Amino acid sequence: MISRSLRSTIVRTTAGASLLLALAGCAGAGGNARVESAEASGDGTLRIGLIQDSIGEQAFLNDSQLAAAQLAIKEINASGGHKGRPVDLVVAAGDGADAQARNLASARVDAVIGPTDSSHAAAAIDVLSAARVPLVSPANSAAGLSRYKSGGYYFRTAAADLAQASVLVKLAKDGGATSLAVVHQDSGYGKDVAAAVATAAKDAGLDTVSTTAFKPGDAGDAAAAAKAATPDAVVLIARDGAQGALAELNNAGLPGKSIILSDGAFAQYGPGLGSKALDGARAVVPGLLPSADFQARLVAVTPALKDLSFAAETYDAVNLVALAAAKADDDAGRSIAANLIAVSGGTAGGQPAQASGPATKPCLSYTDCLAVLTTGAGINYDGESGPVAFDANGDITTANYMVFTYGADNRAVLTGRETASRAAG
Repeated sequence: MISRSLRSTIVRTTAGASLLLALAGCAGAGGNARVESAEASGDGTLRIGLIQDSIGEQAFLNDSQLAAAQLAIKEINASGGHKGRPVDLVVAAGDGADAQARNLASARVDAVIGPTDSSHAAAAIDVLSAARVPLVSPANSAAGLSRYKSGGYYFRTAAADLAQASVLVKLAKDGGATSLAVVHQDSGYGKDVAAAVATAAKDAGLDTVSTTAFKPGDAGDAAAAAKAATPDAVVLIARDGAQGALAELNNAGLPGKSIILSDGAFAQYGPGLGSKALDGARAVVPGLLPSADFQARLVAVTPALKDLSFAAETYDAVNLVALAAAKADDDAGRSIAANLIAVSGGTAGGQPAQASGPATKPCLSYTDCLAVLTTGAGINYDGESGPVAFDANGDITTANYMVFTYGADNRAVLTGRETASRAAG
């Protein structure tokens, strides 16, 4: 059995969030390709590129995404490919996401999957949007990317960081809390999610009695402030400073059962924290555990595969690109971008984008969705990662989260699942 490396989910970095906003006016293409009609201009062969930007300790993430892309291409081609021709997968060469994007654009790919790291997204978006090539990331989660000016060529099958806020608040409320304190790392990720939690708490009727920031390694004052506010629950939003902050919360006398961890703070801490420091604490992790069938199909393609991080999101991204090309009956990037919202079952500005027929119930595979398309009905692809439904920003509007509960040994086990949904717009 393959195990998803849950700790790896924190690589969906937002370290570059402020940079993304600062560069938001630098994208190369104007207009909004997500909602603009496009005339057919492809050459008849659908080419999908793959950016692999993980290096060092995170290099294993490349394997899972490559395997998922290869599986999707294999199944698409078994169903006849695009317009009777095999779909090509082009794995990028080069160091860095920007160099890989340039090489893929030169190779005349029609769409690109990647990158993994949010801080690498801006450079790839700028290159590919200028070439009118849509980019679909299976892993980016930085909040600032929702507002990045891509000309409508950027999408992601991973949830933005802010989506977890309503789930964190729900866990607090389900535990009986009527008030909460927020302790967050002083970073783009920490500030953005903390603000979203405060809004979600207000909407849910909970009082946010304290909000304090901390630098990694210096969380004592923030923990003391949270304790002094006497909250029913404490939401910790952190990444690299999480363990130190948890230790300080424990030192301040806050019980584990009152603590709720954001996705970036999740880890199997074990003896790294004091005895029972997290007993009863809960944490969220984005995504779903992969089905046994999906695992088996991936292993058939890549027998040595050991990790499934972002595999489902990659697989769905490839299928969505191919379905958009099928709906447009054209493999050009502009046509794909103009149809991605529609085939995902999403809307743009409250209206179905580029609708081709009446709405239909979700179809769960490329083959099934292709059959729906031949009937003239609208496609609503729900894949291995769950419902997608892109909105006008290229974001998914339904995000799945696994809920983990810690025991006295400071180790977490899967105890539930939550879904965060919002209206597409």
